[in-house]
Amino acid sequence: MQNQMLAEDIEEVLITPEQIKQKVKELGEQISRDYKDKDLILVGILRGAFIFLADLVREMSIPVKTDFIAISSYGSSSTTSGVVRILKDLDDDIEGRHVLIVEDILDTGLTLNYLVKNLSSRHPASLEICSFVTKEGKQKVPIDLKYCGFRIPNIFVVGYGLDYAQEYRNLPFIGTLKRSIYEDEGHYRLT
Repeated sequence: MQNQMLAEDIEEVLITPEQIKQKVKELGEQISRDYKDKDLILVGILRGAFIFLADLVREMSIPVKTDFIAISSYGSSSTTSGVVRILKDLDDDIEGRHVLIVEDILDTGLTLNYLVKNLSSRHPASLEICSFVTKEGKQKVPIDLKYCGFRIPNIFVVGYGLDYAQEYRNLPFIGTLKRSIYEDEGHYRLT
């Protein structure tokens, strides 16, 4: 019932559940080939990437370890402040290991840029990025993605782990919200 209520807030579905399932399967197979016989640890960025990471590991055919890091550059806003804070650090040591950062969405790249620098200082054997969604034309710093699920226009999206005010993560698709949802009391909160 809740998913149906949340779905009523959606203006347009951009990526269907079927498209998501197929892309996650393709990415899991590709990562399994690329990291065969390597000590791979997937680092999920909380909170948004947890759904994608869970589905991704189920599509992988190699042994893989997972860990999570929670970072914030948004606070309660829908636009990044540029100031990054680590809220939860990794539990495992990544020195000498192959690390694949798993991100839900790449927009400005400021947060990922910070994270790459931070994790690189810990001397992994390799450090790559897998972003499920990438916003075209939004990057403020160059980010080298090894894996990219979908490229979308520079629009605000929710679903499949992506949220607005901590809601809509559980939608099985990615879509845009109706304007009436994020225009509250006469002010526009999204960019």
